[in-house]
Amino acid sequence: MTISRRDLMKVGLAAGTALSLPSVLRAQTASAGARTVHMVKSSDLRVFDPIWTATNIAADHGAAIYDTLFSLDSKFMPQPQMVAKWGVSDDKKTYTFELRDGLGWHDGTPVTAADCVASIRRWGQVHPGGQLIMARANDISKKDDKTFTIALKEPLGLLIDLMADLTPPCLFIMREKDANRPATEQVTANIGSGPFRFNEALAKPGASITYDRNEKYVPRKEPSDGLAGGKIVNADRVIWDVIADQQTAMAALQAGEIDYFETPPADLYSSVESDPNLELQVLDKPGWDVILRMNCLNPPFNNIKARQAMLYLIDQEALMSLMYPDLQYINTVTSIFGQDTLVSNDENTGWYKKGGDPEKAKQLFKEAGYAGEKVVILDPTDWHESDNASQFLAAELRKIGVNAELAPSDWGGVSTRRAKKDPIENGGWSMFITAESNYSLSNPLATPLLLANGDNAWYGWPKNDEYEALRGKWADVETFKERKALARKMQAIWWDFVGDVRLGKYVSPIAHRKTLTGLIGMPQIVPMWNMRKASA
Repeated sequence: MTISRRDLMKVGLAAGTALSLPSVLRAQTASAGARTVHMVKSSDLRVFDPIWTATNIAADHGAAIYDTLFSLDSKFMPQPQMVAKWGVSDDKKTYTFELRDGLGWHDGTPVTAADCVASIRRWGQVHPGGQLIMARANDISKKDDKTFTIALKEPLGLLIDLMADLTPPCLFIMREKDANRPATEQVTANIGSGPFRFNEALAKPGASITYDRNEKYVPRKEPSDGLAGGKIVNADRVIWDVIADQQTAMAALQAGEIDYFETPPADLYSSVESDPNLELQVLDKPGWDVILRMNCLNPPFNNIKARQAMLYLIDQEALMSLMYPDLQYINTVTSIFGQDTLVSNDENTGWYKKGGDPEKAKQLFKEAGYAGEKVVILDPTDWHESDNASQFLAAELRKIGVNAELAPSDWGGVSTRRAKKDPIENGGWSMFITAESNYSLSNPLATPLLLANGDNAWYGWPKNDEYEALRGKWADVETFKERKALARKMQAIWWDFVGDVRLGKYVSPIAHRKTLTGLIGMPQIVPMWNMRKASA
């Protein structure tokens, strides 16, 4: 799993005083009218291939220029998007898909079934759900120019759900010649069939990225609903301006130089709320779960008792209020499947106690045979909220006699070091804080953070064969009742071996000018269609 929007926003959170707006931005704005929208995203877009990377900003780029076979509506139900109709054989093993009319690439050529086949195969190399489809598939092949089939070895009732999943990398359909590249090699051409065209001539990585309305795009006839339905474009041009300093971005928003600011700092929320021209809006209502990953390969956390100690030590309310002082945007989390998802549950959560239980944590470290080993906490100093939380965590560990040491670096340093499986004395690590979409955590076939298959798991490499056997059944249970029961069994085991620790949940509002309306609120992806800018 590569870094996502939550990681990229950390890199861009530079503290500083307000600066004058870049001259290039002033010049762009002077010539822009109501049909041009200026957005400051969570980071500069440097990788354009939304399959090669799982970053959310690349997924936003992908949603603009590419299209998908299926999309999720506002109730998170999959709906056909590029597909006109589909069906499944009586034995539930062969799915047939027919593309709708009017699909064309930005280079003027038609979208074909061969493009879809190649795109599914490439996506299937990297997405956990796609990997499951590829493992179950006997064949994925073109039937004619508008029809393709997926023939399975055994039924997979979640096939359509997996194809519509919003967890990056999403199943964006690319031209066959692009999708034939291995997923480990970046696609360099930004040619899709989506509602926006990438403006190559105006692309200035590090300064701005420009998208133009695709006048030849044929939207579906259904009303827009979540990411499904008709993708109606109401802006002629959307420009992603790069302003790394948050104070400068806020000044640009207040001055009307930009229309949308994705990551306003929490201490400036009141400034937005007091400005009659601005508005805070939560687009991703499920929010993000803050997670502590422990290195299960190195002492002391190769011992289950030490990992269990961390469950009892954490005071979620204190830690989250330190990260995000505005209490209306934070909450506690005790389910591995996120808060208030369809499969969230309270199984085996007796460890949770308001304020934590440091004495119990101290006892468990003793039972683990802890003998003063150094505990190295990777501390991303350019992610201000995590930096605060890491220092808090180190202080709490020291209070119960644990030899905690911070390893400060930028987020890039954390991303590099967390991949090391070496012992502490050779540059290894003990724990770090990250975050994952609350939406993604509802599906153990979509997020790598719910894997417990040892060396093949996500950073920290937890391993539990009993849990993995249950996770392997997720795709095959037939009813929602069965899936909820399975989730309870999985969670009961997870909180015993402690694959990770949940620190809480937050939602992150965006700030925009009130003249910008029609923003679609869904997890993971911020689409550029549907929004409309009124004249100031």
